[in-house]
Parts: sequence; C-alpha cells; structure tokens
Amino acid sequence: MAGTKALLMLENFIDGKFLPCSSYIDSYDPSTGEVYCRVPNSGKDEIEAAVKAAREAFPGWSSHSPQERSRVLNQVADLLEQSLEEFAQAESKDQGKTLALARTMDIPRSVQNFRFFASSILHHTSECTQMDHLGCMHYTVRTPVGVGVPPGVVNIVFGTGPRVGEALVSHPEVPLISFTGSQPTAERITQLSAPHCKKLSLELGGKNPAIIFEDANLDECIPATVRSSFANQGEICLCTSRIFVQKSIYTEFLQRFVEATRKWKVGIPSDPLASMGALISKAHLEKVRSYVKRALAEGAQIWCGEGVDKLNLPTRNQAGYFMLPTVITDIKDESCCMTEEIFGPVTCVVPFDSEEEVIERANNVKFGLAATVWSSNVGRVHRVAKKLQSGLVWTNCWLIRELNLPFGGMKSSGIGREGAKDSYDFFTEIKTITVKH
Repeated sequence: MAGTKALLMLENFIDGKFLPCSSYIDSYDPSTGEVYCRVPNSGKDEIEAAVKAAREAFPGWSSHSPQERSRVLNQVADLLEQSLEEFAQAESKDQGKTLALARTMDIPRSVQNFRFFASSILHHTSECTQMDHLGCMHYTVRTPVGVGVPPGVVNIVFGTGPRVGEALVSHPEVPLISFTGSQPTAERITQLSAPHCKKLSLELGGKNPAIIFEDANLDECIPATVRSSFANQGEICLCTSRIFVQKSIYTEFLQRFVEATRKWKVGIPSDPLASMGALISKAHLEKVRSYVKRALAEGAQIWCGEGVDKLNLPTRNQAGYFMLPTVITDIKDESCCMTEEIFGPVTCVVPFDSEEEVIERANNVKFGLAATVWSSNVGRVHRVAKKLQSGLVWTNCWLIRELNLPFGGMKSSGIGREGAKDSYDFFTEIKTITVKH
C-alpha cells in the first residue's frame, strides 16, 4: 500500500554476522497494538550454528588475559553509552515502557553493569594452601565456561520457547543456563537440562511484600511504595504486590496511597509526564485484568484503577495495552491476588496487628524474592529482615542495588545468585591442583 512504512526485519546474530531466517514472527508495538517488526522464528538449525560458532571462538577468547577482556567490556559500555538515545527509543517501543524510564534506568544500568564487571574481573584471587608434612602445595584455578565478544563469542538467536528455547537448553554442548522468567518455564528448563547435569541459575518470579509499621515515615514511604508497586507497569520481578499496613495507620495510609496512585499518569511512552506506559502484550493485559475480575468476584474492593477510573489516550493508542494502576483491599491472604505473581500494575493493601503475625503472613507464599520494611525502629528493621524468607530485603527504600552483593531469591523464586563473586563462580569451573615437591 502506498505510504505504508516498511516493517523492521530483525535478524539473528551468529558468528559475528547478521543472518536472515526462513520464517518470522510478528512483534507488536504495545502502545498501539500494531505490528511494528518481524522477528526470526528460529529452531534447531540456528541453535546448532550458534553453538558451533561459540565452540570455535571459545579457545581464543578464554585465553585472553583479564586485562584484555576488561578492555573489550569497557568498549561495549562506551558504545552503549554513545548510542543511549537510540537504544532507549528501541527499548521503549519494544516493551511499551516510558521513554523516560528507558533513558534513565534501563540503558544506563546496562552501561553500569558492563563497566562494573570490566573492573571486577581484574580483582579476583585464587586460593592456596600448603601441607608441609607431606611436601605438598594446593591451589585453585578457575576456567571459563561461558563466552564473550569477538565473532562467535556472542550469538543472538530469536524465536519461541518451544522451538528455539528447547533446542538451546537441551543441546549437549551448552554447559550452563542462566534464565530470568517464569516458574513454569524454569521447570521445563530443569527437565530438559537434567540429563546433561547442566549448571543452572534461575531468577524467577516474586510475590513481594511491603511491611509498613506504625512508626514508618509515610512522607517517604508512600511515594516509594507507589513506585515499587507500579514502576514499569508493575512488570519488574521486584515490584511490590502485597502491602501489609499496621492497623493504627491503615486508614491514613490507604487514603494517601490511593491519592498518590491516582496522580501516576498512564500515557504513551514518549510522553515525558507519563509515569506508566503500556503492558508488554495483549495476552498479558488480559491476564492482569482477569486478576482484578477474580478479586471482585471474591468480594474485594477496587479503590482506583481498572474499572473505576477512566483511561484517557490519544486515538492512535486506543488499541494499545494500557491499564491504570489498581489498588485492591478487603481481600483474603488465600486469594490468587495475594499468592500468585500478577506482574502488572495491581497491588493489594491489607491490615495487620503484630510483628509476629505479619512475618508469618508475608512468608506464607511459595515465592521469596524481595521484600521492603518500613519502620524507624532500627532493632525492628534488623529483626524483621532476618526472619523474612526473601533473597533481598530493602528497609526504608526500594530498588537500590549493590552489584558486589548477591542478588536472587529463595523458595520458588529461583536457584543461585548473581553479583560479582556469585557470577564469577557460576560462569567458571573451579579446579584444585596439588603439586608435590
């Protein structure tokens, strides 16, 4: 059709070259609901080519000194930073998130991560012990398992989980798997990788509680909890979805929290005043909405958002996957909205009486990724943080990361940790060498 803009066609990146695919999948712009690009629908052949390229590149790359590899990682960081705006625009269009968030968090964090590990790789040490009575010395070395950036070192293969994902995780020459996603997918990965005894790092879902005690500073707590509940449309595994508020301040907190939530503007990703953009897909939008319907069917009350307030969008974006931030109350701890990961702009606010009670209720889910605790009592903060079954606990703040320290969840929220030492341990194999002299 005359005047129709050509679709963006993505290609796989294998052995340092962009390669077309025999079939493609439509990819939708979440803010309009329209197809904006086509993605390769790869399968076993593309995975075989990528594994072959990685295998051939591995000896050369793994023999590079830490200084050489550090230089390459810093170069990647520089290139990302030089094209920050271009990457931010692409990330916003693909994910539906606000352009402001992509500019200030996603791309800068990527740059920071490359620079952090470029520095970290220079400071790892090995272990050494002596057994003088036997005339022996023991020491450890670590050998790389994964690969890095010259041709064949990084390969990007697009496709669906059942086709390309299963081909990758079941391939006998892929020694380890690092996965971020849902628990059902992680279960399938575990099944397929088990015959090969692969190393796994699984960063899965969360049902993260915020515990707000009566001595919390609400002027700081409320805006931070709005952000922790609805940032990136609630599509962050670390987002708060259960808010426990001590009874003496419950009414005040709820009123102020709902008022603050209503001020969060839902708008097109390019709107600089928008706090939230669109959800990732139409299917996911319907899934998130279904939780609100189920809550209503159970007798819960919706204070703002879905079905209560009006969503105003430009005509072109009416078919986009937008949803208002939604606050639910009068809901039981056993409800699906309080036990299952929704991964959207929906949070539940419930009252509690005592410290012991709220710890038990907060821990009473299968997940254990993150939690936040709000209190001015330092002793209570440490006491509660220690008892919560969460891999990460933020107190009087949210989403402040220190890359030197472990990141990961307990229970069904995953296996393994990420971070300087933990990532180094995961992506290398340790070997103990004994020398008798």
